[in-house]
Amino acid sequence: MNVKTILNILSALLTIMGLTMLFPAFVSWLYNESDVSAFLFSASVTIFFGLPIWFLTRKNRKLRNRDGFTIVTFSWIITAFAGALPFYYSGSIPIFTDAFFESMSGVTTTGASIIGNIQTMPHLENGIESLSHGILFWRSFLQWVGGMGIILFTIAILPLLGVGGVQLFKAEVPGPVTDKIRPRVRETAKLLWIVYLGITVVETILLGIAGMGWFDAICHSFTTMPTGGFSTRNASIEAYNNGVIEYIIIIFMIIAGTNFSLHFRAISGNLNSYKIDKEFKAYFFFILYITIIIFLCIGINGDLNEENFRSSLFQTVSILTTTGFSSADYELWPYFVQSLLLCLMFIGGMGGSTGGGMKIIRIYVLFKYMAHSTQRMLHAKAIIPIRIGDRYISEDVIKNTLGFFLFYVSIFVFTTLALTLMNVNLESAIGAAASAIGNIGPGLADFGPSDNYALLPSFGKWLLSFCMLLGRLEIFTIMVIFSNVFWK
Repeated sequence: MNVKTILNILSALLTIMGLTMLFPAFVSWLYNESDVSAFLFSASVTIFFGLPIWFLTRKNRKLRNRDGFTIVTFSWIITAFAGALPFYYSGSIPIFTDAFFESMSGVTTTGASIIGNIQTMPHLENGIESLSHGILFWRSFLQWVGGMGIILFTIAILPLLGVGGVQLFKAEVPGPVTDKIRPRVRETAKLLWIVYLGITVVETILLGIAGMGWFDAICHSFTTMPTGGFSTRNASIEAYNNGVIEYIIIIFMIIAGTNFSLHFRAISGNLNSYKIDKEFKAYFFFILYITIIIFLCIGINGDLNEENFRSSLFQTVSILTTTGFSSADYELWPYFVQSLLLCLMFIGGMGGSTGGGMKIIRIYVLFKYMAHSTQRMLHAKAIIPIRIGDRYISEDVIKNTLGFFLFYVSIFVFTTLALTLMNVNLESAIGAAASAIGNIGPGLADFGPSDNYALLPSFGKWLLSFCMLLGRLEIFTIMVIFSNVFWK
C-alpha cells in the first residue's frame, strides 16, 4: 500500500474536520454560549495532528483499489473520533463512548442518539433541548457532511490532493451500478455537491417561511438531505404540530431518497429521467401503497382523516428513506403496521441516494433473479438474461447483490443475538440491529421513536457504531479489509 499517500489524504481530512469546527464555534459565540472554547480546543487538537502529517507526506502517488478501500474506511473512523471531541470537551456528553456513538451516528447519517435520558445525563434536564446552539448545529452539520460522503466532499473541494479519485469514488459509492455523471470523478463530485447544497438551501427557506425558526430550519435541512434525522427537539418533527412543515419535510425526504444523478439530469432539462427509471417507479410504488395500507390500519378504528394520512405518509417516507424523523409515536400503532415499518428498514432508498438500507435497486435485482431462477427450472437450456429496463444485468452484479444480501442478513442476525446476550429484550434487539445497519435511527420497544440508546451497555454502543459504519459504506468496503487476500 502507498502508506504516504494514505496518510496524506487522511491527515488532510483531519485538518478539514478541525477547520469545520470553527462554524459551530461561531454559532456558540453568536448566542453567547460557553462552549466556544471546547470547539476551539477540539479544532486545535485535530489540526495539530493533521496538518504536520499532511505537510510531511505531500508527495503523492497513484492510488490503487486497496488504497481506496483503506482510505474510505479509516476516513470515516477518523471523522467519527474527531467529531466526538466537541461533544466530550464541552461536557454535553461526558462519557467518550457516548460521544463517539453520537458522532458515528451523525457522520453515518443514522440518527440514533444517546441524549435525552435523565438517568444517564442529569445535566440535560430537557434532553436535546438542553444542548447549546453550537452543539445542536454540530450534530446537524456532521450529518450533512456525511450525507454525500466525506470522501466526495474532499475530492470536490481539495484540488491540493493531486491524486486520481476513481478508487475512492468506487469505494464510497459501492451500489450495484456506480453512475458517473461526468467522466472525471472530481467533476462528478462537484456537480453532486452543487445539487446537494442547492436543495438544502431551498428546504431551509421553505421551512423558515412555514413557521419553523431559522436556526431550526437550517439544522433540519442539514439532517433531511442526508436522510439523517437528528432534530433540535425531543419530540422531533411532532413538536412543531404544523402540517405544512411536515409536508415540506416529506417532499425533501423523498428527494433525498432518490438517486442524485436523476436530480442532476432533471435540473439539466431531462425530466423524463424520473419517468423511465425502473427503480424510481418501484420507489414511488412503495411509498404510495405502504402509506395507503398504514392509513387504513390506523384509521379503521378511528377517523380516516387528513391528519392520519399525513402521519402515515410521513412515517412511511421517513423509514423507507432511512431518515428517522417522527411525526407520531408509531409504537402506539397496530403491530401489523410496526411490522411493515420494520420491513421498510431493510429496504431503504434508491441507489445513489443518501439513504441507507439494502437499497431498492438491490431488492429489485433479487426479485428479478428469483423470477429468472423459476423460469430456468422450466426451461433449463434457455438463455434468459436479466434486464432492468433496457439495461442487461451482468452475472457479476447479480453475484455481488446476492453476496451483499447474505452479508446484510448475517450481520443483522449476529447483532441481534449479541444484543440479547447483553440482556436486551428481543424486540428491542431486532429494532436496534435493523436500525443501525440500515442507518435509520429509531428502532422498536426500548429504542423506539420516543426513546434513545443511553441505557444500552457500552459494548452494545461500540457494536452498533460498527454496524452503522458497515451500513453507511455498504458492507463490502469494510469487510474486504478483514479478508486475507487484502493483506497478501
